[in-house]
Amino acid sequence: MSHPLPVRRALISVSDKTGLVPFARFLAERGVELLSTGGSARALMEAGLAVTEVADYTGSPEMLDGRVKTLHPRIHGGILGIRDNPDHQQAMEEHAIPPIDLVVVNLYPFEATVARGAGFDECVENIDIGGPSLIRGAAKNHAFVTVITDPEDYEPVMAAMRANDGATTPDLRRSLAAAAFARCGAYDGAISRWFQERIGEENPRHIVFAGRLRQSLRYGENPHQKAGFYAHGITRPGVANARQVQGKELSYNNINDTDAAFELVCEITEPAVAIIKHANPCGVARAGSIVDAYKAALACDPVSAFGGIVAVNRRLDRVSAEAITGIFTEVVIAPDADDDALAVFAAKKNLRLLLTGVTADPTTPELTVRSVAGGFLVQDRDAADLLAADLKVVTRRAPNEREMADLLFAFKVCKHVKSNAIVYVRDGATVGIGAGQMSRVDSARIASWKAEEAAAAAGQAVPATQGSVVASDAFFPFADGLLAAARAGATAVIQPGGSVRDDEVIRAADEAGLAMVFTGLRHFRH
Repeated sequence: MSHPLPVRRALISVSDKTGLVPFARFLAERGVELLSTGGSARALMEAGLAVTEVADYTGSPEMLDGRVKTLHPRIHGGILGIRDNPDHQQAMEEHAIPPIDLVVVNLYPFEATVARGAGFDECVENIDIGGPSLIRGAAKNHAFVTVITDPEDYEPVMAAMRANDGATTPDLRRSLAAAAFARCGAYDGAISRWFQERIGEENPRHIVFAGRLRQSLRYGENPHQKAGFYAHGITRPGVANARQVQGKELSYNNINDTDAAFELVCEITEPAVAIIKHANPCGVARAGSIVDAYKAALACDPVSAFGGIVAVNRRLDRVSAEAITGIFTEVVIAPDADDDALAVFAAKKNLRLLLTGVTADPTTPELTVRSVAGGFLVQDRDAADLLAADLKVVTRRAPNEREMADLLFAFKVCKHVKSNAIVYVRDGATVGIGAGQMSRVDSARIASWKAEEAAAAAGQAVPATQGSVVASDAFFPFADGLLAAARAGATAVIQPGGSVRDDEVIRAADEAGLAMVFTGLRHFRH
C-alpha cells in the first residue's frame, strides 16, 4: 500500500506505561477500538476509557500466569492478514478475524530486571514471548499495520493521524517497522548475552551487541564521517551514563577522550586527576586533594593539556574548579560538584561538565569491542591490577618504599597509554609520558624530551624525570630503552619482563644502579 491507511482498531499491551493514557485517549477520541491485556487494560479502564480485554475478544482466558494471552489466531490473524489479498480476506471473514491496524507493545523489562540484580528465575520470567511475536508480525505486515514499541513513538503517530484524517503513512509505518525489528534484536541479544555470561561461555557461536541512540553526532572523528553515540544499557558509571550539566554538545572525539580519562582516574583510590588529549594521558597525579592533584598533573605537560579532557575521582569544589578553568578545557567529568564549583564552571559557557554520581569499579568485568573489516574483535576489559607482593625484584638493588609506591602508580597509568608506552612518575605524579611509538626507545626519549620542555617552561633547571621511576607497558626487547630512561634520571623500573634478552637488560640496570621489578603482566593498548 502506498497511501495512508486509517487506524480503526488498536491492540495495546505494554510494560512501560509512560504516556499511555493520553495516547489511548487520543485514539479513542478518533473512534479507534481499543483491545488490551492485563495491567494495560486496567490502566486504561481506570482512566475512563472503553477497552475490550483480549480474553473477551478471543474467547480464550489468560492462562499459565499470563504466559498465554495474545497467542491466538484472532489476534495474529488480525495483524498478519494481507488486506488486499482475496484469499486472506476470505479466511478472515470465515473465522471472524477483524483486522488490527495498530499494535502498541513494549516488552517485559528483562534488561532492567537483570540490571537490578534479580535472581535467575525472576530474570527468566521477564523474558517476553507474546510481545516479540506481536511486534514481529506487525512489523512484517507494515504495509497495513502500524507498530509502536517505544513511548517516544506516540507523538509521531499522533501527528501523522492528525495530518491524514486518522491514518498513518507508508513511510512512517516502514520507519516504525525498522525500529521494531531493531528492538526485538536488541532484546534477544540482551537475553542471549545474559545466558552466555551465566553459563560462563567465553566465545559463543553467535554474539549480539545492541545499543540505544543517546545522541546523533554532528560528525565522527572527521567532518566527512557520520556518527552516532549509543548506550548499551549496562549501568557502568562513565560518559555513556553521565549527566551533562552544561556546555556544548559532546563530539565524537570528546566522548572517546572523556571515556579514556574517566576510566583511568577510576583506577586510583586517592584523590586523583587525569588530563587526556587524543585518548592519551598528558598528565596524571594523585595527592591529598583534587586541586593539588590537578596542579601536579598539569605540570607534566601544560602545553598538551590546553584544550584537553579533565577527569577527577572526587567531588569538585570551588578551589578545584577555579584551577581547572585556569586554562581552556573541553570537558570535565567527575562524580559530583558542589554549588560553588557549579557556579565557577557556569562562567565558562562552552566547557562541558559531566557528572556521573559515582566512580566506576575498575575490577568489574566487561567486554570491549573493536571493529575490523568484515568483523569485530571482542575481549575482556583490562581489569588486571598489581600489588607490591606481586612484583619480582630482578636487580641487585630493590626499590625503596617511595620508589615502590611510584612504580605501582606508574604501571597503573601505563595501562591507559597507547603502546608502545613509557611513563615516568615522581612523587605520585607523571613527569613524562611517551605514547604510541613504533619503537619503545623512542617512547622513552620522547617522554624525557617532553619532561625537559615542561621544566624549561616552568623555569626549572633540572627536569622532573631526575629521581623518577619509569614504567613500560611491555618488556624492553633491548637495553637501549632502559638506558634512555636511566639517562633521563630514572632510578627504578617496572616492566613485565619476558624478553629473550632479559638477562642483558637486567645487567644494564645493575650497571646503571637501577632497581628493577618484573610484573609478569603486560598492558598493551592499541
